[in-house]
Amino acid sequence: MTSTKQQHDEDQNAKAGSAVYVYGVVPGDVEVEDDAEGIGDPPGKVEIIREGDIAALVSTVPTDRALGKPADLQAHAALLDGTASVAPVLPLRFGAVMTDAESVASELLREHHDEFAHTLKALEGHAEYIVKGRYQEEAFLSDLLSENDQARGLRDDIRAKPEEAARNSRMALGELIANTIEAARQADTQRVIDELKGIAEQVNAREPTHEWDAVHVAVLARVDREADLQEIVERLNESARGRMELRMRGPVAAYDFVVTATPEA
Repeated sequence: MTSTKQQHDEDQNAKAGSAVYVYGVVPGDVEVEDDAEGIGDPPGKVEIIREGDIAALVSTVPTDRALGKPADLQAHAALLDGTASVAPVLPLRFGAVMTDAESVASELLREHHDEFAHTLKALEGHAEYIVKGRYQEEAFLSDLLSENDQARGLRDDIRAKPEEAARNSRMALGELIANTIEAARQADTQRVIDELKGIAEQVNAREPTHEWDAVHVAVLARVDREADLQEIVERLNESARGRMELRMRGPVAAYDFVVTATPEA
């Protein structure tokens, strides 16, 4: 049944040409901070729509404004990640817009209530952390040249010839470097995963986002083990001896470990 407040909101939305943007699903007892900001300029006021034991984080958006600006993406992630630090949250993909509050309550929350409630319970006390590292280019190439006869030969040939004459050697050296990075990336990623498995509930390898990326993994772990995760990262950095540098980011919403249905407006 539609509440008086929900009906009022829907009437106001219809008059103003607005809809309801949905960020994610949380336990029903979660409260929204007064200073929480959603997408939009000025930022939308974040509210909560409850249904049984679960709830949705939402804000009102105008229907005549296209979504997708960098600020929108940042606001979406900031709200979900901030929530993940204090409560389990099932993130929806960016751009989830529904007609009104009743649609959120019935089509999203009521229809998927038991599934969402079960997943939220399993996530309680957990969050995602991102461990990412990039090879230090100068140190990596120095090691390659000191250890690989073929690489040294190609470098010397490039130095000894005019630019055009050294074209084949330059291409061969570039391919050798790329193959060496890929092999090192696979080995280092597996090493990091093996180290994290003792603490993490799950670890997923992500695709590299840069040619010099060394490691990019998502970790699902208890938030009370964050210091232990950071200790592992620091230990791995020490053993790398400047060849790569790992950094950890989090807690963030469990994007890599939870698939939440995207509602249709």
